[in-house]
Amino acid sequence: MLEALQQVQTVVSTRTTLPILSNVLLRATGETLELTTTDLDVGIQRKISADVSKAGATSLPARRLFGIFRELPAGEAEIEVDEKNIASIRCGSSFFKIMGLPAEEFPPLPKFDGGKHFKIAQTNLRDMFRKTSYAISNDETRYVLNGAFLQFKADKLTMVATDGRRLALAEQDLEFPKANEVEGILPTKAVNELMHLLGDKGEVQAIVTENQMAFEMQVSAAPVTGAQPEKGKEEKAKSDSPNLMIVSKLIEGNYPNYRQVIPSECKERVTLERESLLTALRRASLLCTEKSNSVKLQFTKNNLAVIAKSPDVGEARESVTINYKGKEIAVAFNPEYMMDPLRNLDSDEVHLELIDELSPGVIKVNAPFLYVLMPMRMS
Repeated sequence: MLEALQQVQTVVSTRTTLPILSNVLLRATGETLELTTTDLDVGIQRKISADVSKAGATSLPARRLFGIFRELPAGEAEIEVDEKNIASIRCGSSFFKIMGLPAEEFPPLPKFDGGKHFKIAQTNLRDMFRKTSYAISNDETRYVLNGAFLQFKADKLTMVATDGRRLALAEQDLEFPKANEVEGILPTKAVNELMHLLGDKGEVQAIVTENQMAFEMQVSAAPVTGAQPEKGKEEKAKSDSPNLMIVSKLIEGNYPNYRQVIPSECKERVTLERESLLTALRRASLLCTEKSNSVKLQFTKNNLAVIAKSPDVGEARESVTINYKGKEIAVAFNPEYMMDPLRNLDSDEVHLELIDELSPGVIKVNAPFLYVLMPMRMS
């Protein structure tokens, strides 16, 4: 129960004009307790095994309920709700009474009849979000960029994020009928929830309609310290049916044509050790300021100099030995934007493709991923 509340309470808004949106909907039937929360844009539903002596539904303040269960002693808890939606919670020597609201007031999650279905490994989807989500724009005036663009087309899932100054793209092969080709912009909040909830095992089923997307998966219950699962309960939890669903509205509007910003040629291609490049950038960026927020990458024979200069602070210079025989070239980038993909990739090497000091640079790895970064003017 504690783990389920922890998973669903993250979408609950602390400042809401509708009191019901601060609540978690509890619906008990058969041997299952279903917990649902929503902020009207993103909703999460989690199912757990329960010993239901009388079926019914109510809604209780999510954050407060989570606080109570976090502090209860280990063991089983009993929840009893009267006709006025007042819940009594008993566990060991602890007793709580908490006021709820009728389940009928809780906004229902959207239905996904006629949606297009796709299956993908949870780790693969989480990996794609990790490699792209940092490039999502948080500028609310360009709302179509406030999410990740997911395109199911030509037997692959393509995921793109951009804020106009950089663009991250990851791809994953998927098999699905041509009639299922579809695309949509998934808002940042849903992306963050998914990154948090996707696990290392099993598949996730994505269901896409015209203006909504849902993700259904099986999450294994992490043992809560001190709690002993009852015999029979743990086996049931291991069944393959999904016990967690995230639904989200899609952002309305057309995503810009991202293909046109990816350079079609490159003059120089440099292979760099990811970790040492990240370290050099991190050190040099210590001397960046808001006014002079760029680092210069200077490529000469078998050497890369990473230089940061700011007139009112000073200068930093890092030297990295590389395998480079091309012509001397220098280009400046925002260090944070350059470090973002390096932090989120797991390959040992990255390839930096350059044309000249005014054209975008492209970071690639030996996987279906690329990152386009606009250069900065060199003073």
